[in-house]
Amino acid sequence: MSKNQRDFTQGPIARGMIAFSLPFLLSNILQALYGAVDMYVVGNFSNPDPVISAQILSGVNIGSQITNLVAMMVSGLTVSGTVMVGQYVGARKQKDASETVGTMFTLMAIVGLVLMALMMIFSGPMLHLLKTPPEAFEHARTYLMICLSGTLFIFGYNAVSSIQRGLGDSVRPLIFVGIACLVNVVLDLWLVKGLGMGAAGAAWATVIAQAISLILAGLYLAKNKFIFDFKLRSFRIQKEKMSLMIKLGIPSSVQSIVVNISFLVMTGLVNEIGGYTASAAVGVVGKFNSFAILPAVAMSSSVSAFAAQNIGAGLHDRAKKSLWVGIGIAMTISAAVFAAVQLWPASIIAIFSPEAELIQHGVEYMRTFSFDYLLVPIQFCFNGLIMGAGHTRFTLISATTSSLLLRIPVAVLFGSVLGWGLMGVGLAGPAATVAGIGLTAWFVFSGRWMKDRTGIRADA
Repeated sequence: MSKNQRDFTQGPIARGMIAFSLPFLLSNILQALYGAVDMYVVGNFSNPDPVISAQILSGVNIGSQITNLVAMMVSGLTVSGTVMVGQYVGARKQKDASETVGTMFTLMAIVGLVLMALMMIFSGPMLHLLKTPPEAFEHARTYLMICLSGTLFIFGYNAVSSIQRGLGDSVRPLIFVGIACLVNVVLDLWLVKGLGMGAAGAAWATVIAQAISLILAGLYLAKNKFIFDFKLRSFRIQKEKMSLMIKLGIPSSVQSIVVNISFLVMTGLVNEIGGYTASAAVGVVGKFNSFAILPAVAMSSSVSAFAAQNIGAGLHDRAKKSLWVGIGIAMTISAAVFAAVQLWPASIIAIFSPEAELIQHGVEYMRTFSFDYLLVPIQFCFNGLIMGAGHTRFTLISATTSSLLLRIPVAVLFGSVLGWGLMGVGLAGPAATVAGIGLTAWFVFSGRWMKDRTGIRADA
């Protein structure tokens, strides 16, 4: 086994999960800094007038939510890559793992080019559909178009990271994203603060940083006994691997799209309720949220990687034990984050913008939405086990049910119909998560997750 791989089928579970999740957690913290640095620099340095800065901030928030939707459209391929590579490695099928990587890279490049073109064509109508405030419209369009031009870099980096997770390696992705984050910070300050480029500067900083990260990652892995050789002839679509990747990946992609669309609907609702200041405030809370849920995200990925390898080796009891270890670790950290948010919400929001009305809106939204921090560790870790087992179709059902039948209706009912404003919209997050926990817990306790969905297992 090369130094880019780690065997999760033996050794202490808790120690192995912590060793894997800490670099992954740090990697995601740094990756979350992309958006947070953009918001901070734009909110504080894009214009001397705090009102204009808030308008630019609103544009960056709305534009970034649409670019997230693009990423979600192929996220299923990265999830299926983690599952397939992890199970092939657990089953000691290295050749199949290598063919999976080649298929994944090639397929993502094709899909990425098509999505980039389509989203550029329909960017304007999408911004209108979200009821983008007039004051923020051009800023949002500028940010969106530039970020869409870097779609292949974003897809490529996510593909490399997902494959590394399947191999049990979370250290190299940390190094690559650390370099990207440093480049992003430097470029943000230069382009936005130094050159006064506003939303365009923030977008170019993100695209260039992602490109540098992907190039360095590819060069490093190609020279260090990675399971894929990066030679031109190896970038081929293997029909069998593509079929399984689509089978596992499409439900996960649709799940991510549905969840993201539900948040886009909420964005449109917020834009209608409070205009650009409310939009910017919810964007700020969203960027903080990307940090707050990272312990749950890290442990979910750890559970998924552990589950994939152990299920591939036929060790279901060991896979299930990783679930409870992950929930315990994530809950401990998330409870501390929740307490901090409830005690100092205004101080947290003021980091991103000094605008008084924006801070007021942000506190209102954060007070209720932050209850989600106590719930997502449970749901994310359940999802990690289920996805590691290859049951991505069920996670789609769970996400669709909680997003469409609870998140959107709750946001509309409490935020608009009953007139609770952003406080009511904030309740939609924890309400949807409660529903998700109920469904995923039933699936796990019923034992249905142990049914083979991939045909990769050593005992298959």
